[in-house]
Amino acid sequence: MPTNHRRHALAGLVVCSLAVAASAAFMQVMLGSYEMTWHRAWAALTDPNVWQPAVWVRLLGGEMTACALHLPEAPALDTATLIVWNVRLPRVLVGVMVGANLAVSGSIFQAITRNELASPYLLGVSSGAGLAVLLALTVCPVIAAYLPLAAMLGGAVAFLMVYAIAWHHGTSPVRLVLAGVIIGAIAGALQTMLFFLAKDLSTVQNALSWTAGSLTGAGWQQVRLIAPWTLASVVLGLSSTRYLDVLLLGDPAASALGMNVERVRFLLAATAIMAASSAVAVSGLIGFVGLIVPHIVRTMVGSAHRHLLLGCLFAGPALLVVADVAARLAFAPVQIPVGIVTGVFGGGFFLYLMRRRRELGKL
Repeated sequence: MPTNHRRHALAGLVVCSLAVAASAAFMQVMLGSYEMTWHRAWAALTDPNVWQPAVWVRLLGGEMTACALHLPEAPALDTATLIVWNVRLPRVLVGVMVGANLAVSGSIFQAITRNELASPYLLGVSSGAGLAVLLALTVCPVIAAYLPLAAMLGGAVAFLMVYAIAWHHGTSPVRLVLAGVIIGAIAGALQTMLFFLAKDLSTVQNALSWTAGSLTGAGWQQVRLIAPWTLASVVLGLSSTRYLDVLLLGDPAASALGMNVERVRFLLAATAIMAASSAVAVSGLIGFVGLIVPHIVRTMVGSAHRHLLLGCLFAGPALLVVADVAARLAFAPVQIPVGIVTGVFGGGFFLYLMRRRRELGKL
């Protein structure tokens, strides 16, 4: 595909993704058990009482930060504005960052393994991160503030185990996926065991919802938890596009070009694990986003990672925000976990790939 066509395709993808994500986000803000008209929702979003430094410091930094800075009391807000800004909008923001993290993580894993089936979920990284988070929640709740670090540790251990199992004079796409399935199954069994060991029924119910992947209850605390890791993952990913392109040439070619292949692969894997694990820490186990979004973007803009990662940064959030709207409103007043929606859509897309392509696995 010529470069100009790729740029035009990327621009079209970005514009469409922004339009879809914005439309879905506004539906998320407007609809629900407390429904409001579109102009009432817009008035709540643009309420001048919200757009004040004292309010934003409390939203982004928490009440303790506001107290430390000796800020004045926040102005009183009406019911619609409180619902929009304290309940619905932070859920949208968490969905945007989770979608971006999972899509970027999946595209990096696919490049460093040269395997288009690779994703945080299929490689066991999400399961390992989920097991670590469940351990923290059920065994040692006092470290809840450090959930992203616990998730990253669990994801890193899982990925190292997958690589060790798959290694036999090198690795292959099939061996990596099979090893990821093995580690994922073991981590899933251990997660189920934790449910039986937990004594508090509410903890078990929350954990079950969390393992299905859910944005229910996401608030500004989750926004503050994931935002710095998202920024770091995006910056590191976008600054590594040249290395990702070289890795697709194969290890011998990359070494001949002067790249320290193992060091680069390790650092890129650490970036992908950080992105996926921070998403798991706030939303649970949401599958298939890291698998299908890079596929969709790649078919539109090509395999050059300068375009691929940028496309994933917009397509991932659009997909997850739309899926979360469907999860929240399709069976209202019951809210189903968003991981169920992405699982159904992702499974169907995976079957479509298998039917369309004779060889599925290598990039």
